[in-house]
Amino acid sequence: MMPPSFSTVALTGLVVVLVAQTLLWLLSLRLRDASIVDPFWGPGFALATLAYYVADGRHTPRGTLALVLVTLWAARLGLHLLVRNRRSGEDARYAAMRERHGERFGRVSLVRVFWLQGVILWIISAPLLTAVRSSRPLGLWDALGSAVFLAGLACEALADRQLRRFKADPSNAGRVLDTGLWRYSRHPNYFGDATVWWGLWIVAAAGRGWWTVFGPVAMTFLLLRVSGVPLLEKGLERSRPGYPEYVRRTSAFVPWWPKR
Repeated sequence: MMPPSFSTVALTGLVVVLVAQTLLWLLSLRLRDASIVDPFWGPGFALATLAYYVADGRHTPRGTLALVLVTLWAARLGLHLLVRNRRSGEDARYAAMRERHGERFGRVSLVRVFWLQGVILWIISAPLLTAVRSSRPLGLWDALGSAVFLAGLACEALADRQLRRFKADPSNAGRVLDTGLWRYSRHPNYFGDATVWWGLWIVAAAGRGWWTVFGPVAMTFLLLRVSGVPLLEKGLERSRPGYPEYVRRTSAFVPWWPKR
C-alpha cells in the first residue's frame, strides 16, 4: 500500500495544530488569560510531529527519532513555561492587547495570537515533517544531529535552572545574573533553543530534507529579532541598573568570553 502524499501528511499536521489552538483559545476565554498559548509552543511541535507520524503510517526509524527528540524538548520547555507563567498572571503583551481591543479581544486573539502561532509553528516544523517522511536508513549525520540537539537541550535546561535559582534568592532583587552560562551569553537559554532546532534540521537533512533549512533559520530569527532577545532586553534595561554594563561586556547570543 502506497503511503499518503506529502501534501496530505503536511495538511493533516496543520489541521491538528489549528484545532488544538482553537481549543486552547476557548480555554483562554474561560480563564481570561491568553498567556496559556505560550506553554503550548513546545508541545505544539510534538503534536504536529505526532500527527505527521500517524498520518504517514510507515513509522520509519528517522521519523521515530525525530518524534522522540522533539517530544523531549517540548516536554521540558512546556513544563518550564507553564510553571513560570502560573506565578506571573497574564503576560503584559496580551494584557495590553486586551485593553486595546476591549470586547473584540476574544475574536482578535483567536486570529492574531492562537491561529498565527499555529501557522508559524507548522511552517517551522518542516524539518520534522521531512524526517518522518524519509525512509533512508539512519547514519552518522543522524548521530551528529542528535548530539547537537542534546547539547542545545542541556544548554537551555541548565540556563533556565540557573536563572530560576537566581530569581528565587531575595538578595538578588534588582541584580543581573552574570555567572554560570550567563557569564558567556546574555541569553544562553535562547542559544540552546536555537541549537536544538539546528540539530533537528541535521537529522532531517540526513534524510534529504536539507531544503527545510528555513525552519531553524526562522526559529533563530524569532529568538534573536522578534519574540526573544528584543522584548526581554527592553524590559531589563529599565529594571536592572547594571544591565547596560552587562550588555557591553557579554555576548548577546553565542556564548563567548566576556570583554574586559
